[in-house]
Amino acid sequence: MGAERISESVLSRYSNHNFFGNLTTSPSWQRLGSKNITDPQELDKAEDNMQSLISEATLETNKFYGMREFNLSNSPIEKRYGLVQCSRDLNENQCNQCLVAMLDKVPKCCGTKIGWQVLAPSCLIKYDDFMFYQLTFAPNSEQGSSSISKTLIKIMIFELVMALVLISCGIFFIWRRNHSNKDRLASKKIPISHPGHTQGEDTYNADLPIIPLIWIRQSTNNFSELCKLGEGGFGPVYKGNLVDGTEVAIKRLSITSDQGLEEFTNEVIFIAKLQHRNLVRLLGCCIEDNEKLLLYEYMPNSSLDFYLFDEEKRKLLDWNLRLNIINGIAKGLLYLHEDSRLRVIHRDLKASNVLLDQEMNPKISDFGLARAFEKGQSQENTRRIMGTYGYMAPEYAMEGLYSVKTDVFSYGVLLLEIICGKKNGGFYLEEHGQSLLIYSWNLWCQGKSLELLDTILKNTYISNEVMKCIHIGLLCVQEDAVDRPTMSNVVVMLASDTIALPNPKHPAFSVGRKVNDDPSVNEVTISNIFPR
Repeated sequence: MGAERISESVLSRYSNHNFFGNLTTSPSWQRLGSKNITDPQELDKAEDNMQSLISEATLETNKFYGMREFNLSNSPIEKRYGLVQCSRDLNENQCNQCLVAMLDKVPKCCGTKIGWQVLAPSCLIKYDDFMFYQLTFAPNSEQGSSSISKTLIKIMIFELVMALVLISCGIFFIWRRNHSNKDRLASKKIPISHPGHTQGEDTYNADLPIIPLIWIRQSTNNFSELCKLGEGGFGPVYKGNLVDGTEVAIKRLSITSDQGLEEFTNEVIFIAKLQHRNLVRLLGCCIEDNEKLLLYEYMPNSSLDFYLFDEEKRKLLDWNLRLNIINGIAKGLLYLHEDSRLRVIHRDLKASNVLLDQEMNPKISDFGLARAFEKGQSQENTRRIMGTYGYMAPEYAMEGLYSVKTDVFSYGVLLLEIICGKKNGGFYLEEHGQSLLIYSWNLWCQGKSLELLDTILKNTYISNEVMKCIHIGLLCVQEDAVDRPTMSNVVVMLASDTIALPNPKHPAFSVGRKVNDDPSVNEVTISNIFPR
């Protein structure tokens, strides 16, 4: 949290982060006088006068402040008075740059007024038709300079005390507002249906840092298109920064999306309670002025599909990197299924929902469709089937049954996609004439599994590692959920070079069929989420 206070003649600044030596010209503020300009040349003369005062204060004397009386015309009656000042932590070039930037704003904001003041966190300029700085002695006399210095010191002490009082009040106000928001969020019950409850619903209360909406709007330039990272079923995603400079991805609930409201609820319920190196981290939320926003850690390398399904970018994913991604996703799913505080079924695992951090480590994201299981529960049934064709297990797509094995199936599809560098959805439209799963199965049966490998990897792969991953992928996409391994089995199989793997059975036919189906069939929706 930071705060600035700038008075008519003294600059004081207070913040919780180091701003010393950093030029800050935004945001800026203007204060206008009440008198209108009658002489059309007034503005030009004012700009010339203030430019000379800026040069004197920064380039000639290096005082970082200056004040002067100007004769507007030959008449001694028409006079103007100017003042410029920079914070003392700047150098002379920064001070000059700041003051010039403030002067450049004058024609747009203040050009019709005789008196005006433009100020920013690092500097201020003021111009008026009265001696507002109370200069009673000539500025070139020693006595006058001493008097001015004493006056400025008194004013600075007074303004500093006032600034501290205002900052304290501001901190108290923000603290009260944040606690009020937290209380509202905690007191507002967020309903989510759980298996075995026919008459009632369980509720969870999320405990997340509440980020003020004004900070989010400023960070995203009021949700500017330039800050937009992508669009998903939840709503748009923007890049922003916290006050301490931390980069974040901000998911904004679409106001018109009923589905988005449910997804928002799930994100708050689950991600706030989950912490794992292979899950994207939730840093805060905002529920204010009809806005609902979630702030995640920013992933600079976008999502897996951004690289995996692009002919050029795929070359950056060598075999070791792909194997690391395969292992990381498996460990993230294992945490969700068995090691987390809640037993969570993701239900929408796919390449676009795996984000990559700065070191290209995978992080599972988008828990809008996730569901929690109670202790001892193994599966659930739903009428509202939501997910992405090509990754949905057949029992979920056909009957609405989902369990941990539903995620295992999606993981198997994703694993095979990572190996071959092609997307399951639409795979049969290419020269193979069949789905990725059936194509992989046929190669397996013919003893030609290495032909599935992305040709880009021909010089980097280790054949026994590739064969093991293909074997595990086929085990995960078997048609009968009972035959599929758990994620704990998958993690063990990936880590071992000696364990004997069972032979896979025929994979499901249903996955990837009719990619151009009407998404309303069986109430299935197709989610298209752009890279972050």
